Amino acid sequence: MADTIYIYSDGACSGNPGPGGWAAVIILPEGQVRELGGGERPTTNNRMEMLAAIAALSAVRERPEPVKLYTDSGLMINGIKGWIHGWRHNRWMTSAGHPVVNRDLWERLDALASERKGRLAWCHVKGHSGHEINERCDVIAVAFSKSEKIALYDGPAVGCGYSLLEPGPEHMSGGANAPKKKRSSSKKGGFYISLVEGRVERHVTWDECKARVHGVPNVKFKKVSSPEEEREVLKSWGAA
Repeated sequence: MADTIYIYSDGACSGNPGPGGWAAVIILPEGQVRELGGGERPTTNNRMEMLAAIAALSAVRERPEPVKLYTDSGLMINGIKGWIHGWRHNRWMTSAGHPVVNRDLWERLDALASERKGRLAWCHVKGHSGHEINERCDVIAVAFSKSEKIALYDGPAVGCGYSLLEPGPEHMSGGANAPKKKRSSSKKGGFYISLVEGRVERHVTWDECKARVHGVPNVKFKKVSSPEEEREVLKSWGAA
């Protein structure tokens, strides 16, 4: 969706508990990319994962567009999409009768999610699966966990230094979130990519691609047959 805000978040921690860092990449519909990052000492990996999502959702709190958030934290996905309902009902106690760990962050995350009123999709991406934005988040989070200086990008999408394509089936955790149509498209000889106002998108069919680029000035589009060809095309466009 061209009017969607895309968020990628990640956390890192050395020792767990130990020094930690969090990171997020926000892609805005107008073709802007904003990187966020921070750290705490001591902390845990789960807190860093949650703080990354909280920071990113807070940064777009006043924007009306729907949000699609990618995280490699299975705990955060399961917690916010399922467990949290029981926790609230049980006054923030687990089914085993123990206080919910990191309740302060779960309540903040729950409040931010509730504010969007159904306009927030949670997606579970596999960590270290080669997706460029997820890998960038990891680099930022690790740098903050080590107190290393790292430049955070805030500017046009074309020029951020990495591909803005959404994760493909090879990057997703579980069948429920995996875009199965894209998997079948590769068997049929490829898929289409388009670049509009700095935002790259994949398309299963030519009709989908055409609907996005038709009548729009200064766009680029092409059919590619493999991830390798896709990367080469994006490089030639200056979008990788």
